[in-house]
Amino acid sequence: MTQSASSTSPSTDSQLTAEQHQQKMQRRKQVQDQRVAERSHEKGLVIIHTGNGKGKTTAALGMVMRSLGHGYKVAIVQFIKGAWEPAEKAVLGNWPDQLVFHAMGEGFTWETQDRERDTAKAQAAWEQALAYIQNPDYRLVLLDEVNIALKHGYLDVTTVNAGLQSKPADTHVILTGRGAPKELIDQADLVTEMTLVKHPFREQGVKAQPGIEF
Repeated sequence: MTQSASSTSPSTDSQLTAEQHQQKMQRRKQVQDQRVAERSHEKGLVIIHTGNGKGKTTAALGMVMRSLGHGYKVAIVQFIKGAWEPAEKAVLGNWPDQLVFHAMGEGFTWETQDRERDTAKAQAAWEQALAYIQNPDYRLVLLDEVNIALKHGYLDVTTVNAGLQSKPADTHVILTGRGAPKELIDQADLVTEMTLVKHPFREQGVKAQPGIEF
């Protein structure tokens, strides 16, 4: 009599015996150890956080904190933002010898309503960012909301890609903001898209709150 599939091939970990679980983890460890051993190359990464979901800047700031913890120098240039003092700037000010922070925008595009001025601000922010990208003293450079500037045409993606190609070999650059152009994504090493599932601002009428949105 043929045994059922459920008796010979448990479908979930909770159905495994202790011995089966141990064997499964041993196989997984062998695969993972081999992957780690095969990947010894190091390089500075171009990292993109995009998508409509919340958390793009927050995830990037996590990498900033890691870099500071390793003693690296970090530069943050915020595009679009700048009409207010972000709370993260106050916290990161505790590392004056390792970190520089520039908020170089004037707020959301629907607030400024001045394309020419927004373009000038974005281009000035890019020039500042490029100076850090090309400076080997800085291990990590965060270009916050630069994808928005690209999306609205304030910056040229070809110019930005050329700047990224000019960075030192071990420098990491993070570019955040929704709507990252395909040409930028194609050049990047690591791309994460934040997916919006639910948001209290839209669904519950909850306003932006300190500690969560800013």
